Amino acid sequence: MIWERIGPGQVLLGMESETSEEILCALGAALVASGACRESYPEALSRREEESPTGLDMDGFGIALPHTDPSHVISPALAIGVPLRPARFTAMGMDDEQVEARVVCALALNDPAAHLDFVEALLEIFRDRGVLESLAGASSAEEVIAVIRDREAAGLETARASAPDGGGKES
Repeated sequence: MIWERIGPGQVLLGMESETSEEILCALGAALVASGACRESYPEALSRREEESPTGLDMDGFGIALPHTDPSHVISPALAIGVPLRPARFTAMGMDDEQVEARVVCALALNDPAAHLDFVEALLEIFRDRGVLESLAGASSAEEVIAVIRDREAAGLETARASAPDGGGKES
């Protein structure tokens, strides 16, 4: 579960950072402080974002999903930053477009095979505009974690209900 990869110290609300670089450094430092990443992680995160931007427009709501090579990660984790003012990130796959990110999630993944599944699960959560608005307006780390936990739980219930066998329930 994604929410289990987020500790309270890995949620930075009301970030006064002016640039995407400052946000990446702060999120990277939070992941290092949590013990999930090596000291090399923040710099590698910034370098990777320059080479392969991760800004995404989720139906008018800007997010960014920066990540880097697994060699900088000790254990899987996620840090979430919510800047006071949207931060400009270059759009993924479109070097000439910018995204005003209101939520930034630094991914720390050490298993390349699990990377795509993790990102897909995170994007499934973020397809819900209400989740994004709740994250942007959260007043505590615990609230951020609860929003993601609750959305994951709702997604699991939906998946179980739509399973061909009715989610394994007998009638």
